[in-house]
Amino acid sequence: MAENNHRREEETDESELYSGWADLTHECLLNILTRLTVEDRWRGIMLVCKSWLQASKDPSLHSVFDLESSFESSFESRPRESFRWWSPQFERKIDNMLRSVVNWSDGGLTKIRVRHCSDRSLSLVAQRCPNLEVLSIKSCPNVTDESMVKIASECPKLQELNISFCYEISHKSLLTLGRKCTNLRILKRNFMNDLDPSRHLGIVPSDYLNACPQDGDSEAAAIGTLMPQLLHLELQFSKLTAKGLALISKGCQNLEYIDLSGCVNVTSRDIANSTSNLTKLKTVKKPNFYIPRSAFQGERYGHWSLYDERFQTDAFRI
Repeated sequence: MAENNHRREEETDESELYSGWADLTHECLLNILTRLTVEDRWRGIMLVCKSWLQASKDPSLHSVFDLESSFESSFESRPRESFRWWSPQFERKIDNMLRSVVNWSDGGLTKIRVRHCSDRSLSLVAQRCPNLEVLSIKSCPNVTDESMVKIASECPKLQELNISFCYEISHKSLLTLGRKCTNLRILKRNFMNDLDPSRHLGIVPSDYLNACPQDGDSEAAAIGTLMPQLLHLELQFSKLTAKGLALISKGCQNLEYIDLSGCVNVTSRDIANSTSNLTKLKTVKKPNFYIPRSAFQGERYGHWSLYDERFQTDAFRI
């Protein structure tokens, strides 16, 4: 009997403890939740009790939705497991998370940094996030011009955009973004390294790797014509030529930073000629690269068998 009484006392103490957590005021809960990362708030906090769930939905907690550091740390520790990110199941998970945050933010969401979302969630972002200032959606195979045109039309406060490795987005989106988002200062439009595709084999679907856009000059024309306010531009492994680079330099006179890493169709001479009029330019990353021997295999890399002015980079070697 004494043992039973002791057990009942322990259960009572535990019940009072849990009751105490559940009875915290909304303000106290918010104070606690603001000290947690986005990942921690999604890993069970919402399931503690109804009051914690309601507090987790408070708009003040959802002005920023940033998963980029989690993606980076996961890739660094377990790079080969990242192939799962390209699955439809993972995309639905990210879409559902983003849609929930958009709804909870009550229009206050200003920064989004995710990967592997789709038009499904971005269309809602366009509808519900008029104050959006930063949008980073790297590696999104199912984000298309359809949702990007909506973003451009409904999010005029956009200042920073990262659409790297999103191959279903074309120059049409850039044209609309240039016309509608006049506050855009940072644009990152990088592509995967197709000089050494072995880096992505087993992770990125091969059909997606082969779908890399080839209209570099069309995109460059859209940027140079309609984005004169840009300060920072990244175009790693773009297919633009000297013509496209000249259009960017002519139209984007305020550029302070430009990254042309891996852009094999422009030479150091092209870069020097095109950027000579950019008086505010502080940093230029040139297309210096190492061409692996494997790059000479197959018709896709047959053009590397000839050495001409296109390949005169500071760090060229075979």
